[in-house]
Amino acid sequence: MISLNVIATLRTCYTDKFGVPRQPGLAPSAWGIIEFEPAYRRSEAVRGIEEFSHLWLITQFHLVQEEPTSLTVRPPRLGGNQKRGVFATRSPFRPNRLTLSVVKLDRVELEGAAAPRIFVSGVDLVDGTPILDIKPYIRYADSIPEARSGFADVAPQRLPVQWDCESRVPDDVRVIIDESLALQPQPAYHEDDAREYATEIAGWRVRWAATTAGACVKSCEWVG
Repeated sequence: MISLNVIATLRTCYTDKFGVPRQPGLAPSAWGIIEFEPAYRRSEAVRGIEEFSHLWLITQFHLVQEEPTSLTVRPPRLGGNQKRGVFATRSPFRPNRLTLSVVKLDRVELEGAAAPRIFVSGVDLVDGTPILDIKPYIRYADSIPEARSGFADVAPQRLPVQWDCESRVPDDVRVIIDESLALQPQPAYHEDDAREYATEIAGWRVRWAATTAGACVKSCEWVG
């Protein structure tokens, strides 16, 4: 039996899993804070990590509780209508529910009761995600320019985001909301332009409608 220890928890701006970018780096402003478990909360564990610009996070989709009953999934990139083998996708509905994300390392905090903490950005994970391991991104080994990426060979199209409401949302949070909604987080089978969706980002409850022209924010209220 394989046993894995959770070494840290990732705190992020995404309270709801609905609205989280489907890949890392697509919302560059989306922030995260790595908070270590007591057994690993030691400065020597991160010594030298600031020399790297990006990190690999090996985590688990902890909000997916059900065990997969099939080894095929319907990727959103294919409209949710075509099946692919689970190992040919990055679907969260997979054995062990493991995920791999590359994030930008912004700074390392070495002072304070919770130190060390690592501040990152470009996250694609929901708040509270358990981290199983952290590794530095190595440019010469981890970047393969000639690689093929099958049906996900190009980045998703970003659509304009329009605000049809007044809101006191801070500028730094508004940027995250705009970057997230521009990625069209609604279901791939969306067909009703009148339907509204909702998610929580950085403590703000956002409601929006999705059309072929983009996203239209209807309300944005602080919920804490």
